[in-house]
Amino acid sequence: MPESAWKFLFYLGAWSYSTYLLFGTDYPFFHDPPSVFYDWKTGMAVPRDIAVAYLLQGSFYGHSIYATLYLDAWRKDSVVMLVHHVVTLILIVSSYAFRYHKVGILVLFLHDISDVQLEFTKLNVYFKSRGGAHHRLHALAADLGCLSFCLSWCGEGAGPGRKGVGFREVGVAGPFWFRLYWFPLKVLYATSYCSLRSVPDIPFYFFFNALLLLLTLMNLYWFLYIVAFAAKVLTGQVRELKDVREYDTAEAPSPKPRKAE
Repeated sequence: MPESAWKFLFYLGAWSYSTYLLFGTDYPFFHDPPSVFYDWKTGMAVPRDIAVAYLLQGSFYGHSIYATLYLDAWRKDSVVMLVHHVVTLILIVSSYAFRYHKVGILVLFLHDISDVQLEFTKLNVYFKSRGGAHHRLHALAADLGCLSFCLSWCGEGAGPGRKGVGFREVGVAGPFWFRLYWFPLKVLYATSYCSLRSVPDIPFYFFFNALLLLLTLMNLYWFLYIVAFAAKVLTGQVRELKDVREYDTAEAPSPKPRKAE
């Protein structure tokens, strides 16, 4: 439970801050994805508010690599999670170094919201049976969290140039809409197509797009867990919420890496 508690607080704060940067300031990156490469040049100054976000996120994912190996419970997707943290940290460090920080903020914003929903749901799953008693309020919160995580796949999206999307639509969109619809439509569209139009000889084009594509594939991998969970609920195989990534008692997980003495 402490793992989910501090992750929930971090993701909530990080996503709230990136939401502020994209919707509470003059940065047009969400509404106008090609703008992330307008006036781009090597060694350009990084705004202090964006630098703060990078410092926090870089520190978090640096710690997350260590935590996944030595602190957190070992799960079925821990190897993929470790790869995700390494890829994310590489993207954070390299995008800051090569001044792709504008698209970096957009990537962080589109990913952190689903982690907020996930950790909130997991916390309430733990709380609903604490002390050997059933707590209805936490059970309801867990169900609502799961519902928002699954049912929010539906809704109306926004194209790369659509400017009518605001905080209200962001608030009801979910992990599928953020990671598998808006992420390719806004981020991959900007990095793979718009970048070459704005800066024809932009450096590290294939390097960054390969990592972003790998991130997309991992999002698809976790999406399958959501589909598997939904299928079990619909078929009556699951009667209460639990993390489908956890090993069953009859399963023998791979040995977890141990810190060298």
